[in-house]
Amino acid sequence: MKITYFLSFALVLGFCSLFQSALAQDDRDKKVIQLSGIILNADSTDAVPGVNIYVPKKGRGTVSGRFGYFSMPVLEGDSVVFTFIGLKKQTFKVPDGFENDRISLILTMEVDEIALAEIEVMPYPTEDEFKKAVVAMNVVDPMSISRSNMSPEMLLRWAETMPASGNENFRYFQQGQMLQNQDLYGPRPLRILDPFAWSQFIRSIKRGDLKSK
Repeated sequence: MKITYFLSFALVLGFCSLFQSALAQDDRDKKVIQLSGIILNADSTDAVPGVNIYVPKKGRGTVSGRFGYFSMPVLEGDSVVFTFIGLKKQTFKVPDGFENDRISLILTMEVDEIALAEIEVMPYPTEDEFKKAVVAMNVVDPMSISRSNMSPEMLLRWAETMPASGNENFRYFQQGQMLQNQDLYGPRPLRILDPFAWSQFIRSIKRGDLKSK
């Protein structure tokens, strides 16, 4: 039994080798042609980069460049396939017995529009279960949520984490510029040596502003 399997495998392998040799010999008899061109959209206004260009079952292919240009060697009789996601696939058959060794193409690819059927997505498998879930739902009063968000504690927490506004940033920048100019062109004034500040401090003491209530 093992010998029969081995002979069958050898026959299949030999047949495949002969078939590949025949194909290779057939390809060697064909003329090599340089296929090049530019790929444009349906309106011929923009180039289409990244288009896959290949010959099926031959292991030869390339990709269109940034400006839609491509160039690759092909053989007479080859079917060159052009594919790109979202565009319709196109095929170009290289003619047999072509006199010249170069072929130039200007290929336009149309948008591949696919109409999908409408799909209705439901959160529950049946309508009865959906109705039961709606009836059993615990609805929260939106006004209570709004009142909790506007509470003094919540507003204070937001104020602590809120970034500075544009007006505050501008005022802080202006203060920094003023202090920088004072450091450059003169000493920074000290409030402890200001007689007007001392007079205001003495008047506040006489008024009793510093007494603890």
